[in-house]
Amino acid sequence: MEFCDDCGSMMKTDGDYWVCGSCGAEKPRDEAAEKQAVTTQGQEESEVVDTSEVSAEEMGPTTETRCPECGNDRAFYEMKQIRAADESETRFFTCTECEHKWREDDH
Repeated sequence: MEFCDDCGSMMKTDGDYWVCGSCGAEKPRDEAAEKQAVTTQGQEESEVVDTSEVSAEEMGPTTETRCPECGNDRAFYEMKQIRAADESETRFFTCTECEHKWREDDH
């Protein structure tokens, strides 16, 4: 992946050049550098984490956060590493009132 030196936008390949979709700037591609780039191609996909069968007693600690369903301000939480090791953990919440489940990722 390349970013434009002029405007900072992500560039796309067009033959032997990187071309900025925003400002039109071009720069030649470096084949040797591209071969060393790390891609997500071939990496394992993360498994689906199912918390539907977990009882409230097993859910663990609670935290102050607002339930998007009922507006309650407490939820059980659990953190799991479900993406690549260099990505942050995902937080899973279960409302202490209505038991609505949701997740929160850092982006």
